[in-house]
Amino acid sequence: PPEARPLTGTQALSAPAAAFATGVMVHALDFDDTHAGALVHATAVTLPAAIAVGQERAASGADVLLAGAIGLETACRLGAVSPHGFHSGGVHATGAVGPLVAALVAGRLSRLPSATLVHALGIAGSSGAGLLEFLDTDADTKALHPGSASLNGVLAARLAAAGATGPSSVLEGRRGLYAALTSRPADFTALTDGLGTRWEATRIGIKPYPSCQLMHVALDAVSAAVAGHDVTASDIADVEVAVHSDSLPIVCGPNAGVAAPRSTYDGKFDLPWSVAALLHDGVVDVATYTDESIARPDVLATARRVRSVELVTDGPAAAAPGRAVVTLTDGRVLTGTVDGSRGSAALPLSDDDLTDKFLANCGHQPRAKELSARLLDLAGESDLTAVLDLAAALASSS
Repeated sequence: PPEARPLTGTQALSAPAAAFATGVMVHALDFDDTHAGALVHATAVTLPAAIAVGQERAASGADVLLAGAIGLETACRLGAVSPHGFHSGGVHATGAVGPLVAALVAGRLSRLPSATLVHALGIAGSSGAGLLEFLDTDADTKALHPGSASLNGVLAARLAAAGATGPSSVLEGRRGLYAALTSRPADFTALTDGLGTRWEATRIGIKPYPSCQLMHVALDAVSAAVAGHDVTASDIADVEVAVHSDSLPIVCGPNAGVAAPRSTYDGKFDLPWSVAALLHDGVVDVATYTDESIARPDVLATARRVRSVELVTDGPAAAAPGRAVVTLTDGRVLTGTVDGSRGSAALPLSDDDLTDKFLANCGHQPRAKELSARLLDLAGESDLTAVLDLAAALASSS
């Protein structure tokens, strides 16, 4: 039934289908946000349900924002229960917790009572998934995970509203989400510690690079090393990058820096190749990860001179400091260190930087600033129609 349009779409679909489409689009470039401690992409599993069910229910902008805030906080806290616990077992944390997040967002917008929301969470937990096997192939299934999570979460809320039941012990049970899908201890105090006074959603980082968050600090460290020096890629003899032990298997896999990326998505998880691209181009942006770009033999040659060493440090991988040592062919050694990655909660993007990213992702269309202003004042919108109309118009003209 025509209940909701996907973001940038013109044709209304069912709300679960619209949520699926929006979820895939949000994550497709790997350019969305990340909570470092939870290692989840919170917006990718919050926004799709909020937009889809918000349309279905003719919700105001303020209602959508409130549901979105609940979703963002939930995503961060669910991930923080077992930091890197999903990933270390081969499961994408965003795909694992995403259905529960989307169910809560959809349930809030549908005004479901607490008891029904508990059933919705129990149902959603059974669809938590997302395999990291794509890391060893040319597949881009990771981009599908938030879409599947969003669809299943909206569906779970509908099923609960219709009378289906789910286990109330979906989180902490001996066969619950964490017991089944994580390989590290679960600390359930993270769910409620400081809830209402400390907001983990305010610690979500915004990516400046369209690639895996776990390589961002390396890119920043390399940039810091060569800053102020007249260095070209041909001057590089060796690059040593310190990488957190949890990040190594994700961004420094067997193919990384050895052969060309197997796909554009594979390039986003290839730290040596991405560092090489930065040294060649001076930037890492959407154009870095195209079919033509990843096939460049000169970038691959530089990537083969990029080495990773294990960084021993406390704290989560996405919040780790960075260090890079660049050795030049003339014998000079340049060192760069950073306390964390740019865009993270510790080093947030400025409002101007965030707006610049938004406008660039809108293709610098003439009405992009109008859309930005409407989104920043979403609480003043009577419903989502004007925002979605504008987004669709921008997409059709790009």
